[in-house]
Amino acid sequence: MSKQLTKAEEQIMQVLWNLKVASVKEVIAELPEPKPAYNTVSTIIRILETKEFVGHEPKGRGYVYHPLVEKSDYSNESLHKLMNGYFGGSFKSMVSFFMKENKMDINELESILKEVDKNKKS
Repeated sequence: MSKQLTKAEEQIMQVLWNLKVASVKEVIAELPEPKPAYNTVSTIIRILETKEFVGHEPKGRGYVYHPLVEKSDYSNESLHKLMNGYFGGSFKSMVSFFMKENKMDINELESILKEVDKNKKS
């Protein structure tokens, strides 16, 4: 995958990941105010197709679009880029940073540790 999305592209992908399949009008309906123009969203979707994040199928006189990339795959790759770019590839440094900056309490940390432990066993 290794292609980065712009903020606008990521916003469109979030909608498509939620809806699974949608027309441009349906995507626009899910976006916050002020709504972007139809042509703007259509152009962004075409860029996402070029980047191979989105596919389309004909429907009536137009198209419906669907994600080609799983949200979890993109999230995982983005998280690794963040970790490698800002924390020297250290998960420990990244978690430590978020704990300090977000004043995480012990209950939240224990909950995270339980999740980590659960994932190690599976």
